[in-house]
Amino acid sequence: MPLHSLLDLQLTVPDPDGLVDFWGDLGLVVADGTTLGTADRPSQLRLAEGTYRHVSEMRLGCSDESDLVAIRASLEALGVASTLSDGVLRCADPLGDHDVVVEVAELPPLTTPPPRVFNRPGTQDRVNRRSTAAVREVAAPPRRVGHVVFGTTDVAAGAAFYRDGLGFKVSDTVADGIGVFLRCSTDHHNLLLMPAPVPCMNHYAVEMDDVDAIGLAGMRVVADRPDASIYGIGRHVLGSNQFWYLLDPAGGMFELFADMDQITDDEAWAAEQYRDDWDPFTIASWEPGGSKADFFLPADIEQLAAARQAAGR
Repeated sequence: MPLHSLLDLQLTVPDPDGLVDFWGDLGLVVADGTTLGTADRPSQLRLAEGTYRHVSEMRLGCSDESDLVAIRASLEALGVASTLSDGVLRCADPLGDHDVVVEVAELPPLTTPPPRVFNRPGTQDRVNRRSTAAVREVAAPPRRVGHVVFGTTDVAAGAAFYRDGLGFKVSDTVADGIGVFLRCSTDHHNLLLMPAPVPCMNHYAVEMDDVDAIGLAGMRVVADRPDASIYGIGRHVLGSNQFWYLLDPAGGMFELFADMDQITDDEAWAAEQYRDDWDPFTIASWEPGGSKADFFLPADIEQLAAARQAAGR
């Protein structure tokens, strides 16, 4: 796989300052007023102003220039135009609202969280002291942007662009091609494509240390906006990650997640774990009672469609 990482996303929204304040309050570091990141990775979300909410750029990392040359040839074979200059390849998603940028980049490692000691049936490793999770009042900060989900008018064509053009790998497929989970790193998915009447962002996902960090951060969001919770807390089947889906102040859905499946051997995964017949409602192994309707499609999809049209998309 020529790619090794999802580096960051650029979100375009009518009020980027509102998202800067929101994510800054949840622990992302504001670098230059419009770029949000972490101590390990300074750029994770880049914000821009526009007339409607969408991902405007997805930035991916590869190891060297030969990867870029190979990706450009694959894109040309699909009839997708691209530019390549100074170690950066750029093309437009032919079915989306965003550009894809691939660049030679060294990915800084994530700092390992402080170890947590657990008591389990038959094993008492934490004795005579409270759990650090029980007495922590503020969530550990977000660690990185891990994946994004796009609604598309043609899932199969979109999957071909990312798989055959850019070099993503397929991890799992929902029956009849309704959804395709793709990865450009060891994460089970950095990208999910699912049906929508117009191209849109379904959600973006931010990794947290663990389920306690998810809970603390999510509760902080719903304390200010009780209707912000869309789905969770729960654990997915595809990806195995724990999750909580919420709305940001711009109306975009985001996921706080932890404990994602990691795939380091493509052949082993394909032979033992990959399936192409997952039921569309195989979503969670446990959750509190189902999701709101806008988990599958943004509640304001008609307004987004009108704004896209007005913008000439």
